[in-house]
Amino acid sequence: MIKKILVSQPKPSSEKSPYYDIASRFDVELVFRPFIKVEGISSKDFRAQKVNILDYTAVVFTSRHAIDHFFTLAKELRVAIPEDMKYFCVTETISLYIQKYVQYRKRKVFFGTTGKIDDLIPTMVKHKTEKYLVPMSDVHNDSVTNLLDSKKLNHQECVMYRTVSNDFTPEEVKTFDYDMLIFFSPAGIESLTKNFPNFKQGEIAIATFGPATAKAAKDAGLRLDLEAPSEKYPSMTGALQHFLLERED
Repeated sequence: MIKKILVSQPKPSSEKSPYYDIASRFDVELVFRPFIKVEGISSKDFRAQKVNILDYTAVVFTSRHAIDHFFTLAKELRVAIPEDMKYFCVTETISLYIQKYVQYRKRKVFFGTTGKIDDLIPTMVKHKTEKYLVPMSDVHNDSVTNLLDSKKLNHQECVMYRTVSNDFTPEEVKTFDYDMLIFFSPAGIESLTKNFPNFKQGEIAIATFGPATAKAAKDAGLRLDLEAPSEKYPSMTGALQHFLLERED
């Protein structure tokens, strides 16, 4: 029986999160504990990439992490970001986060609706003369580079932050007694094997979100009990609710 679930993500900021409905409906305890954390790279490591922020007229942000580390690095490097710098964000939520650092002006902030960079491309193509800088994590593939190349956009990708294991304390290791673990990235699976080298799955159910995470779990020799998204359940909460419902019968 599943009574205690570890969700490897930060605790939801909204009390209206579907996770809380699940906890109440199925009488399960949900513990939010990220297996990974994001760290900014040092200004020295950034300089080694030979990228000059002021050579670019627009920045593409795919996450709030990217915004935080872009402005933090700029401050460390003593780079004054020009007021006419344009920002292209994959969602409106991410675009609004820019207000934390600069005055928000609609004429210089653009955003997509799906959370995918593909959705931003038509807007970026309309601003074809811009020189785009794309801050990224150290864990990335060439899909963004290839996409922007295919549209003949002037762009440069650079690493501004890295994903590292969010190590468990000895006390946390001792009290690791979950009936289900939910992972959202291959790095989360790596962190599990690092923190628990002798991990035995046994009856513990494992859920993953995204094909790359599912592959990492299988490659680590884990049994997958729930994979999301699916056509019927595009979100992890929807898939989890269905999974728990089935086990009630």
